[in-house]
Amino acid sequence: MDPEQVVRWLRQHPLTPIHVDCATTVMLKILDGKCKMPEAEKQVMALLYEAVKTQPGQLLATELHQLIASAREYIDDELKTRIYEQRLLAETALSRPVMKGFKAMIRQQGLLDGANETEEA
Repeated sequence: MDPEQVVRWLRQHPLTPIHVDCATTVMLKILDGKCKMPEAEKQVMALLYEAVKTQPGQLLATELHQLIASAREYIDDELKTRIYEQRLLAETALSRPVMKGFKAMIRQQGLLDGANETEEA
């Protein structure tokens, strides 16, 4: 999946502010190394985050986006610690049922369809 496909998917399935927070939390988990999704799905989730990071969330501070941008560019031990702390705070702010519902919704609505398929030559 490429960025344009994610944007098309978002036009058909706009995220609510709480779901924007969920996408931000998943991005923190990816950066923290705690995301258990397959690599291809992590890539799709990173594209989703990129597409929605300017949209308003409901609970999480907008300053997280600068932290994420910095960590995506270069991550050192201090930044790893800050990402870890912010991930824990985000996971605390969002209930497990909300995160599980978000992940179920994006799967049901087809965002991750084909993410793990390998292309054959």
